[in-house]
Amino acid sequence: MTDAKSTVLILLGPPGAGKGTQARMLEEKFGLVQLSTGDLLRAAVAQGTPAGKAAKAVMEEGGLVSDEIVLAILRDRLGQPDVARGIILDGFPRTAGQAADLDKLLKYTGQNVDAAISLEVDDEAMITRVAGRYTCAKCGEGYHDEFKQPAVAGVCDKCGGTEFKRRADDNAETARARLEAYHAQTAPLIAHYRALGVLQEVDAMGSIDKIAADLGSVVERVSA
Repeated sequence: MTDAKSTVLILLGPPGAGKGTQARMLEEKFGLVQLSTGDLLRAAVAQGTPAGKAAKAVMEEGGLVSDEIVLAILRDRLGQPDVARGIILDGFPRTAGQAADLDKLLKYTGQNVDAAISLEVDDEAMITRVAGRYTCAKCGEGYHDEFKQPAVAGVCDKCGGTEFKRRADDNAETARARLEAYHAQTAPLIAHYRALGVLQEVDAMGSIDKIAADLGSVVERVSA
């Protein structure tokens, strides 16, 4: 079992809220490990663990991997030494049922959710943020129509590439639908973690550094 003092964070936020960026910064500052469902599944399949083999069989048949298998993979992952200082869960749990199952698993490992951090956004501003995104086709450096254009028009600041691309789903209509789906899906999770007294809300509309500082304060508080 893992060290009972390791920190368990859940990061909640709609697409475009900056979860990935902030999770990486928290990893670097606090020695935590970000765990996403996709990464967990791929690693378990590659390693050929019992749970990984079960997941592979389901995926090869085109099915959805069950919560039971995901939790088994997570349980195996929590036993590995590199997560001793703590984890950041991104993309799991997605439902109140999964949250309850996670609570049971963490009780088994001698842990608990220290904070479920909700990155709070302004929906209309988020739609503008998502709809304006594009990247360098060569190196992947991110840009935005309003907030971050290359210093020299048409030339990537990072690698000098001159070709750029946009994701097909980075448009206002899709962004609005994603936000609506996110709020509907996440409402029960927000209620669950508020009832447990571990919900933390952080304004995610400021600068990356300001958001990181606010998240860092939360982590320092719950890890003490």
